[in-house]
Amino acid sequence: MTLQDDLSRLKHIRDACSEALQFMANQTKDDLENNRMLALSLVKELEIIGEAANNISAECQSRYPHIPWGDMIGMRNRLVHAYFGINYDIVWQTVTDNLPFLLQEIINIIVQESNI
Repeated sequence: MTLQDDLSRLKHIRDACSEALQFMANQTKDDLENNRMLALSLVKELEIIGEAANNISAECQSRYPHIPWGDMIGMRNRLVHAYFGINYDIVWQTVTDNLPFLLQEIINIIVQESNI
């Protein structure tokens, strides 16, 4: 995998995090449970994050061990393959608690990787 591929995938993660957070702006957990379009859009963004993470080189992943690459990939796999049993409490927690930190860290990594 080339640096350009990694940068492209990192930007996909950044964009998906940003969009998920925008979708959740001014929303409540009840909104997530009662708004099918919101739920599906958040699930799709989490799938994109996991798929992009899965395609980032092992070398790049090893430079940033504080990023939960395996968790991101595992969540994508769970959402795609067990779509019939999605736990929206976990989706809510992931988007509200984890994505703001992930977004900032991915932005920092993009800057660092762009300077290599």
